[in-house]
Amino acid sequence: MRSWLGLSQADRDAAYNNRGAIGNAEELILARREASNEVRARFRCHLDVPYGVHPRERWDIFPGRDPNAPCLVFIHGGYWQGGDKTDFSACVRGALEKGWSAALCGYPLAPESSLTQIVDRIVSALVWFDDHRAGYEAGGPLVLSGWSAGAHLAAISARHDAVQAVLCISGIFDLAPLRDTFLNAKLNLSDQEIARFSPIRLEPIEKPFIVAFGADELPELQRQSREFFRVRQDAGVPGSLTVLPGANHLTVLEELGRARSVLTEATQVALSIAARS
Repeated sequence: MRSWLGLSQADRDAAYNNRGAIGNAEELILARREASNEVRARFRCHLDVPYGVHPRERWDIFPGRDPNAPCLVFIHGGYWQGGDKTDFSACVRGALEKGWSAALCGYPLAPESSLTQIVDRIVSALVWFDDHRAGYEAGGPLVLSGWSAGAHLAAISARHDAVQAVLCISGIFDLAPLRDTFLNAKLNLSDQEIARFSPIRLEPIEKPFIVAFGADELPELQRQSREFFRVRQDAGVPGSLTVLPGANHLTVLEELGRARSVLTEATQVALSIAARS
């Protein structure tokens, strides 16, 4: 790809237009919604548990077979301006089949909320969850995960003491390029937000991070993940880079639906590293 500064507005927009790059995107999204409905019907769960006053400030919590088993927390994507936790229940099926507990976090969206406010609500959600999760049989080691914008929110809020390991799937780690795309119409990113909330620009968190993406994703998404991993690797903090062959920005999530998959196994390894540190 040419230098970012040399790209036209159309090319910059296309560089981050994940749905536009996937011909059957709507079909894949519908399939994930249906699979998520099946997960909520199959597994014991507590839905729409409030952690704040906003209608989207809600948790969906799935108790584990063993209340001391690991807990997978998942933050959905949608470029901070779309998506709903309900559509992503399928992403915790693999963890539940392993006997783990799981929880999905909802949060307010742009443009109603700024990125600063969204990050604040995620931090508040984690504080609430850690204070209450034992009562929902979800008291084991916590893995904070997210996809796309959710991976960004996981990376930026992973300093919470309860978080043992982090799984970032197809994430955004430098916000600066987004200000030059169609996405900024609702985000309206400030210089301060780009500096404060770009994980790649901050001191690396010394917890195991799994950085993952699909080999068929947009080049900009792949670059963001590779550069974030390189920065962490240069800093000598623990982690791994996982590239999923044949997966695009939507199908990459299918790995989380299986108890034994590349991502679930990598998460188990990350927890082992955390336990030894």
